[in-house]
Amino acid sequence: MDIKFTNRLSYKQAKLTVLVGFMLGTLLSVVQIGIDYASEDASINRELQTVLQISHDTASRIAYNIDAELGEELTGGLLRSPAIIRARLIDNNDTVLADSQRPREERRFRAVSDFLFGEQRQFQDRLFLAQMPDEYLGTLYLDVDTYAFSSRFLDRAGLTLLTGFTRSLLLTGLLLALFYLMLTKPLVTVISALSSGRQTRLNCPSGHERDEIGVLVKVANGQFVSMATEIEQRRNAENRLTQYLNELEDIVSARTEALKASHDRLSHTNHELEQARGRALDMAHARAAFLANMSHEIRTPLNGLLGMIGLTLDSALNPEQHQQLSIAHDSGKVLVGLLNDILDLSKFDAGQLQLETIGFDVATMVEDTASLLSQNAAASVELTCLIAPQMPATVLGDPTRVRQVLSNLLSNALKFTRFGRVDVRLVPIVGGVQVQVCDTGIGISDDAQARIFQPFIQAGAGITRQYGGTGLGLALARNLCSAMRGRLHVQSQVGFGSTFTADLPLLGNGRAIEWPPLCGRVHALSRAGSGLSELLQTQLPSWGLHYQRHDSPQSLDNEAMDLLITDDLEALEQLRPALSTPILLISAYGRFLSVEHARQLAPLHQLGRPLARGTLHETLRRALQGALPSAMAGQATGPLESQGAQILLVEDNPVNQLVAKGMLAKLGYRVQVAGNGAEALERLETQPFDLVLMDCNMPVMDGYEATRLIRQRARWPGLPVVALTANAMPEERERCRAAGMDDYLAKPFRREQLQALIERWLPLSD
Repeated sequence: MDIKFTNRLSYKQAKLTVLVGFMLGTLLSVVQIGIDYASEDASINRELQTVLQISHDTASRIAYNIDAELGEELTGGLLRSPAIIRARLIDNNDTVLADSQRPREERRFRAVSDFLFGEQRQFQDRLFLAQMPDEYLGTLYLDVDTYAFSSRFLDRAGLTLLTGFTRSLLLTGLLLALFYLMLTKPLVTVISALSSGRQTRLNCPSGHERDEIGVLVKVANGQFVSMATEIEQRRNAENRLTQYLNELEDIVSARTEALKASHDRLSHTNHELEQARGRALDMAHARAAFLANMSHEIRTPLNGLLGMIGLTLDSALNPEQHQQLSIAHDSGKVLVGLLNDILDLSKFDAGQLQLETIGFDVATMVEDTASLLSQNAAASVELTCLIAPQMPATVLGDPTRVRQVLSNLLSNALKFTRFGRVDVRLVPIVGGVQVQVCDTGIGISDDAQARIFQPFIQAGAGITRQYGGTGLGLALARNLCSAMRGRLHVQSQVGFGSTFTADLPLLGNGRAIEWPPLCGRVHALSRAGSGLSELLQTQLPSWGLHYQRHDSPQSLDNEAMDLLITDDLEALEQLRPALSTPILLISAYGRFLSVEHARQLAPLHQLGRPLARGTLHETLRRALQGALPSAMAGQATGPLESQGAQILLVEDNPVNQLVAKGMLAKLGYRVQVAGNGAEALERLETQPFDLVLMDCNMPVMDGYEATRLIRQRARWPGLPVVALTANAMPEERERCRAAGMDDYLAKPFRREQLQALIERWLPLSD
């Protein structure tokens, strides 16, 4: 059987092999030429830089001595290099000391060389002496003809291409002969034998008994032998296949029944698990509901108990009675704190903790919380709020939970600190804010730090006995931080205090507060390491004030100032009456000077620590303008300015009525009482009120319905309605808000909390 030459397999294989080899060889040659080109291009710059380095010192001395004759010798010597066609030496006054050049040679492949490497390149070297590197002496310029380098590259490139093409031609002929002898000729022989149709056995070509052609011959011979029995084998195979199909159907049916039974068992198990889960959730909800109800029932008598004790403490008592009632009042507050912590931990267990996302001023919240807890600070402890000036005015988050975290951390720091400082630092970080509570207390050992965040666990066996506490505060703070997707960690050393850091994802929703600028010279008399010094150093210069701190009263001599700030009462006694400048005295909680004592030291203003930025700014503004009374006692005059405010108290419990009325009377407000919601609406119809304190659970008409009716009627637009309830669950706050109430205060509450809430809705006038 004759096969056309171009259709033969040997020709096709040789053609494809040579084509691939030629393309691959050409590609490799091009790559080699490209690498050679890059190397040659780099060598031009490298060799010329070497020439410049060699000539640098000589050219620098020539330029320094302004020796034109030596310059000509140098440039002439540089022209001996076949690549350099011009060399110039110019001094620092742009005067040409030497200029040597020669014409460029014309060559056959110069156009290609100029395309690849450029017609010429110019190099220059800034001349200076080694001992005077900063003094410019001149410049050495070299013009280089690239053909001296590129000619070598072009020769190598041509040789590389010619060699590759020759190798491809030789490979073509060699492969063509080999493929024909080893493949085409034996295959043609076998094909001719098979195509005759008369062969029952093929002869294997000589030399191919063990390769693919020999195997092909053996296979063909085997086919000839088996062809006679193939039909019978196919019939047997069909019979066996039918039998296998029947067996497969039986197996599939059995497996289907087994899977169905397994599915039924799994469904039954899932049903039992679902029932168990439902019972567990019901038990958790029942426990949470029980705790909520118990909290409500316990808070109501506790409110009356603590309120009455607080009112009694303000009356005239002998020392023994005052001490006994103070112990009872403190015990009641501990019981309230324990009740709050247990209730919050139960919310975590029941999965009922809900977080809200609203805008609030976290800096003001930190200052308010620290102010409320300042009464727990020891007399020798300085409590300071340090707010970063770039802190956003508003952040998004849950203010109640943030306040709860801060309260637990700050209460913990004040409890274990008897001397030194307790600082609350608030700074913005990437993705939120960072709250740090630093103290100089007893510290925590390394092994105790791993367990203090567990419920009912204290750092040591003697902590509870010496300092009290239940060990719930830090566990609750850690859980709240985790629920807000934040992080709480501690750094501490025994005897050197602790630093609790809470990183909270409270995103800023605005710029920092822009305080109105102040003008004046304010000096401070305080220790360098005090919290007051750090606070004033941070805030006062940013408000535009000229600020300076002093360590002793003697350093104040001959100092011109508009206001002096100090926390040193003994130094204040020394300064008066020699110093007539107004003084702002910073005192601890409840330690303001009496009116008579303050009048003796006038002009004197007083503020309690921790200092709030707004209060400090307003006090400085008034003091520098001379608008404050000389014996001002901090914020203690606040309620007296609002004596005209009329408040409606809606409360059905007689004891709670007496407690709230007593607190409001102590704060200087006028109060009227209504026993239920219906009576409250009647009182509102007959006379005006500035604020309504509304209990939620009352007979006849509860607080929710009464508030909804107040909001539906247009007679009382903007009237603040604040909920007073013993239910501390989070859904209670939402229920109050849905009814139209403006704020929420859980029983039992302290007079300071009630005062802060009222001042929020009845702001003091300037």
